[in-house]
Amino acid sequence: MDQLQAMEVFVEVARLKSFSDAGRQLGLTRAIVSKVVAQLEERLGARLLYRSTREVSLTDAGLAYLAPCMATVEQAREATRAIHPAGAALAGPLRIQAPSSFGSVWLADALARFSLLHPLLKPSLFVDDALLDPIRHGFDLSIRVGGIPDTSGLASRRLAPCRGVLCATPGYLARCGMPQVPQDLRDHQCLHFSHLTDGTSWHFSRGVETQTVQVNAGFTSNNGLVLQQAALRGLGIVYSTTFLAWRDLQEGTLVQVLPEWELPLNDLTALYPAGRQLSPKVRALIDFLVSEYQPLPPWDRGL
Repeated sequence: MDQLQAMEVFVEVARLKSFSDAGRQLGLTRAIVSKVVAQLEERLGARLLYRSTREVSLTDAGLAYLAPCMATVEQAREATRAIHPAGAALAGPLRIQAPSSFGSVWLADALARFSLLHPLLKPSLFVDDALLDPIRHGFDLSIRVGGIPDTSGLASRRLAPCRGVLCATPGYLARCGMPQVPQDLRDHQCLHFSHLTDGTSWHFSRGVETQTVQVNAGFTSNNGLVLQQAALRGLGIVYSTTFLAWRDLQEGTLVQVLPEWELPLNDLTALYPAGRQLSPKVRALIDFLVSEYQPLPPWDRGL
């Protein structure tokens, strides 16, 4: 097996974290996959993977080799597609990672409709609120709400604005009172998203005026859907996003709190490995999501 084919095998093992799964994907036996990777390591003079009976993981050398290796494999595929136009249809695996709340509420539906347009695709959507490295974990595309890593190995494209919003049930506000200024939040039960980068400090702006409040986080979660459910039960004031709260705000089951004050604005962003030509299927999905969410995302149109 030549080096390009060996690199393709290595990429699949790194992506799937399994010799057996990579073999099934490539139509090879586990033994052949293991032998090819061992020969590649010998040729490079470096160990690329840690093996154990439970898992396969990248060494530091393997992590450094993965991005340029993926780029080389993708460029070879692009060259093949250039001389075989019939093979240019969007097809094959497409691995996407997204935050659990946005992935469940919005991206799953968009991805299903995109897949209907391209039936040869085999998308895989992994939802997790951890800020996973797309390169290390082998994702073709990673969707982020804020939290963009500072790395030259990734390129990005803005998909939509992501607006924060405070809200609570009418019953909670009737019982505990409507805050008039941000500092009033210190006397309220606040439902806090633990992935906010500044702890339990909530930041507000109104024109040139800014305020920061250290809130009483009576209920905390790393998942926006969990906090939304707690808010709907009347537990307190939730720091949410309009893509989660829009329908409840429209229907009146939640009421916006401090509407004249703005929370920090984040972007919904698509991340993908930099330094290589973007594959047609990834580019097509990004373009599809941009057309879905711009100029104004559907969750903001009714507010």
